[in-house]
Amino acid sequence: MSKNTAAKRRFKPLPKPEGHNHQVQLLLIQSVDHLGKQGDVVAVRRGYALNYLLPQGLATIATDHHKRMVEKHRAKLQEIERARLATLRQLAEQIAKQSITIEANANDEGHLYGSVNANDIAAALKQAGFHITSDQVRLEGPLKELGLYTVKVHLHAEIDAELKVWVVPTVVAEQPAAEKGEKPSEKGERAPKTEKAPKAEKAEKNEKK
Repeated sequence: MSKNTAAKRRFKPLPKPEGHNHQVQLLLIQSVDHLGKQGDVVAVRRGYALNYLLPQGLATIATDHHKRMVEKHRAKLQEIERARLATLRQLAEQIAKQSITIEANANDEGHLYGSVNANDIAAALKQAGFHITSDQVRLEGPLKELGLYTVKVHLHAEIDAELKVWVVPTVVAEQPAAEKGEKPSEKGERAPKTEKAPKAEKAEKNEKK
């Protein structure tokens, strides 16, 4: 079963668009950047509603019942939002204390052969235990040189975190001698003492004579 099918079955059917209007009205449960604040009724495209806002629990269908519920419980919703903001601020503080290291191939002058982008940083953060999407990593452009960078991580319309990112050269481990095809004798290693044993025995016999 596809994600779209699951989303459609999980939520009540969206109202059918009238005429050429491909948007639906939703009631925002939480504030969403560039869309509206908690409790606002907004018009969005059906795909955006089904694939993001509804599955993420950020909005619900704007029925008269839901509108009345929001007005009735607005104070409770505001309390929930304050708690959410407090959690995000704590997350911002944790990210600010964190530094991540990303290895990249570079020349002697420190210029990268490729670049480090938002996907790379989000993946490194995930390994460190922070579930941040690449969209939340705000870069002015890809990182193309070795060095230390301060990168903005957008958590909320009111909250940004600053992350330290080290871009370092890729370390190539030296191959063991066996892998290089070198023989122990080529490195000047001593032959086993057992090889000299017969000569030592002859010398002892001559001395006895």
